[in-house]
Amino acid sequence: MNTLVLWDIDRTLVDAGPVGVDWYRAALRAATGLDLARTPPFGGRTERWITLELLALHDLAPTEELVARLHVELVAAAGREHARLPELGRALPGARAAVEALARRDDVVQSLVTGNLPEIARFKLAAFDLDRHLDLEVGGYGQLSEHRPELVLEAVRLATAKHAREFRAAVVGDTPHDVEAALRHGAVAVGVATGRSSAEELREAGAHTVLADLSDTAAVLAAVLDRPSP
Repeated sequence: MNTLVLWDIDRTLVDAGPVGVDWYRAALRAATGLDLARTPPFGGRTERWITLELLALHDLAPTEELVARLHVELVAAAGREHARLPELGRALPGARAAVEALARRDDVVQSLVTGNLPEIARFKLAAFDLDRHLDLEVGGYGQLSEHRPELVLEAVRLATAKHAREFRAAVVGDTPHDVEAALRHGAVAVGVATGRSSAEELREAGAHTVLADLSDTAAVLAAVLDRPSP
């Protein structure tokens, strides 16, 4: 059976540092003229979810036009600053080795289910040389919906159409939102306790496997490739 491995980015593959808030501050100022006063939680949320809540926190009507404008400015802010990512952040332990090991398998396609916008996802991965082995055309990205499970569905749909084969999906992420998104569509849920959620919280969310990090490549491969018991 072919496997579609869907990686989360932030605090799963990379720690990009505190850039997210800075980029939103610049984007909000450029799009609305307002200074950033309050920020919603970012962890495990999609860019659309964060944007809608951010606008509400600043008493702005979340029109589609304003959401789109804010996303344009967010990409522009990231574009100005992404060259600094290697000095501000890091690839997390084992991330590159795990991605490269899976890339050697003919029965695996790797992509993303991430809250990031597509352009920002590329910036973050490229900064740490993690983009070469992922099919970024078939990812589920954060502009699609505030509901993360819809991103999994979209990634599977795109991968099936592009590669003309059926996939069993495995989602790897660091938050209960990642786990929930996987379970909603019958995917394998692999939790990685490298973010703010503990291993116990990931287990309670229903993850089939919980890893301390990605440093044990054999354990990562077993988690995403082995079919969990019903």
